[in-house]
Amino acid sequence: MTRTHGYLLDNRQAEAGERFDAFAALFDPTTFRHLERLGVGPGWRCWEVGAGGTSVVSWLAKKVGPTGRVVATDIDTSLLAAAARPPVEVRVHDVAADEPPGEGFDLVHARLVLVHVPDRERALRSMIEALRPGGRLLIEDADPALQPLLCPDEHGPEQQLANRLRQGFRKLLADRGADLSYGRRLPRLLREAGLLRVEADAYFPLTSPACTALESATVRQIRDQLVTEGIATDQEIDRHLANVAAGDMDLATAPMISAWGRRAPEENGS
Repeated sequence: MTRTHGYLLDNRQAEAGERFDAFAALFDPTTFRHLERLGVGPGWRCWEVGAGGTSVVSWLAKKVGPTGRVVATDIDTSLLAAAARPPVEVRVHDVAADEPPGEGFDLVHARLVLVHVPDRERALRSMIEALRPGGRLLIEDADPALQPLLCPDEHGPEQQLANRLRQGFRKLLADRGADLSYGRRLPRLLREAGLLRVEADAYFPLTSPACTALESATVRQIRDQLVTEGIATDQEIDRHLANVAAGDMDLATAPMISAWGRRAPEENGS
C-alpha cells in the first residue's frame, strides 16, 4: 500500500485481520491457480506487494523452498510477523514512493493493492522494473464500478439498505483516491508497459460465508466514517449487521480481475 493518511481500511484496526481471512477464503484458490500456471517453483525469487495477511506469502514460501526468496512488503507489516522466517523477508515499504526492495525477481504479485494507491502508475512501473528479463507479473485488483451492488438481487428492504451502505462505502473509497474502475484496465496497462503474453480473467463470488464475514468486518471497520459522512445512522448500521448475521441475504463482492504477463527477455534469451 501507499502512505495515505486518509486510507480507509487501516491494517492496525481490529477488523483488518478478519478482512484478510475473508479475502483468503474468497480469493486464494484463484490466486494460487494463477501462480501455479505461471510456474512458481523451487529457487524462485518473489516479491509480494502489499502483502497484508500471510496466506499468499506462506504459500509462496512453500513453493520456492529453502533455495528461493520471498520478499513481503507493506506499509504496515504487523500482520506479517508470523511469516517472517526464511525464505520470507518482511519489509516496511511504500510501493508508490520507495525504490523496489531488490531486482531480478522471477515473480512480482499484488492483490487488491493498486486500486487504493493514488500514484498507481508509478507503483506499477516499479513492480515491472523489479522483474528479471522474462519474469512474471500477476496483478489482481477489484473493479467495484463493474458490479457496484452488495446484493445484486435487490428484492426487499434488507437488500436495499445493504446496497445503500455499499454505495456509501464506494464513495468513501473514491474520496480517498481509490480508482473503482481500475481492474478492467489491467490487461491494457500491462500491454502498454511492454509485457508479453498478457492474459486476464475475473472471479465474481455471489454468495458465500466469506462474503458474509467480509461485509460484517468491513462495515464495523468503517462504521464511524459512515455515520460521520451522513451515509447511515447507527441504527441503520445495527440493522444491516443484524441482517447480515441472519444469513438470509446473497452478498456479493466486486469482481476481482487477475491480469498477468511476462517482461520481455533479453536478446540472448531468458
